[in-house]
Amino acid sequence: MTPAARLSAAIEVLDRILAAQNAESALTSWGRGARFAGSGDRAAVRDLVFSALRCKRSFAALGGGQTGRGLVLGGLRAGGMGAGGLTEAAIADLFNGQSHAPHPLGPADQPRTPSQAEACDMPDWLIAEMQRSISGDHMASAPAVMQALRARAPVFVRVNPNRTTRGEAVAELASCGVDAIPVSYLKYGLQVTKNERKIQKLFAYLEGRIELQDASSQAVIEALDMPRAGRILDYCAGGGGKTLSLAAQTFDNAAIAIYAHDSAFRRMADLPARAARAGAMVQITENPANTAPYAMILTDVPCSGSGSWRRDPQGKWALSAARLDELVQTQAQILDACLPLLAVGGVLAYSTCSVLPRENEAQIAAFVQRHPQVRVVKMQRFGLAAAQTDGGFAGQAPLGDVFFLAVLQVNR
Repeated sequence: MTPAARLSAAIEVLDRILAAQNAESALTSWGRGARFAGSGDRAAVRDLVFSALRCKRSFAALGGGQTGRGLVLGGLRAGGMGAGGLTEAAIADLFNGQSHAPHPLGPADQPRTPSQAEACDMPDWLIAEMQRSISGDHMASAPAVMQALRARAPVFVRVNPNRTTRGEAVAELASCGVDAIPVSYLKYGLQVTKNERKIQKLFAYLEGRIELQDASSQAVIEALDMPRAGRILDYCAGGGGKTLSLAAQTFDNAAIAIYAHDSAFRRMADLPARAARAGAMVQITENPANTAPYAMILTDVPCSGSGSWRRDPQGKWALSAARLDELVQTQAQILDACLPLLAVGGVLAYSTCSVLPRENEAQIAAFVQRHPQVRVVKMQRFGLAAAQTDGGFAGQAPLGDVFFLAVLQVNR
């Protein structure tokens, strides 16, 4: 495909998404019909689409409207689609209507300067929520966080210590043309800096020596003080990424048993195979009360996902104030449900991938108020908005999504 044809394909996919189709579904549907598109074409179209979704409001202003065409055109004008700041004449050459290129530019394609709100690339109601939420000496300014959420997220993997070492993993990846460097603040984390799309096809991944997992997600688990013995429950296991990370932290301790639960049992369908591939012993449970009490329970609760919108930009535009209210209520219910499952002196770890204190500090404060037998051991943020290395916004370390962790201990 020519560069101009890729733009046309991205326009087509974005129009489907704007008509309420899921982004992944829209890309898959286009790919099935585009037999002529090679792997490089598909990757390029995907990048164009997700860049546009992360910056939907600002690109729409620059491109003449919130349509697939407007978003792609606005992205080129913003230099946010790998265009490197093309001139208007160069953009017109791409929009020439020839050989599958988008049709020529016209009066409806005129740009305008994005408003301050549009430049944040957030829904209006959420801008106010973010501005109220992001403050204090542990977070950057709200504009800096919102700007960072417009960028593409880096790719990280977690090395499985049950299968290999971090040095061996770096060497194996390099032999396959994939560059990766150790993440200084993680025991097992690597940042992939070249050919990240090859990861899931490599034997290192297929044989369980590495797992794709965001750096901040890894940091949450590494920040937990694992019990010396007893049962550990991942209460909201989902696909099992953190379950396997818990298993990796305790792989050499036979006195620890790892359990996984999720209210939607089907979400864990792939977990047994993933655990087997990683050499991890994980027991799936539909009713965690049957194997209580637990020395530790991890609750990686459903949340706004606001800390990971670089990876799921469509979620940013789907979130509403009413949906946020529902999520906060669900989080409280999960915390209350887990409390009776803990052993005396047990630890309850609460985690979100959210930047919003309603889901984080305020949620924990309300829980402790309801249950005075619970004390807060620590609360910590990880990721792009945390002061990791130099007290600044992103520091110098390779940062992942925003994660919040609260560690609570129950004394009865």
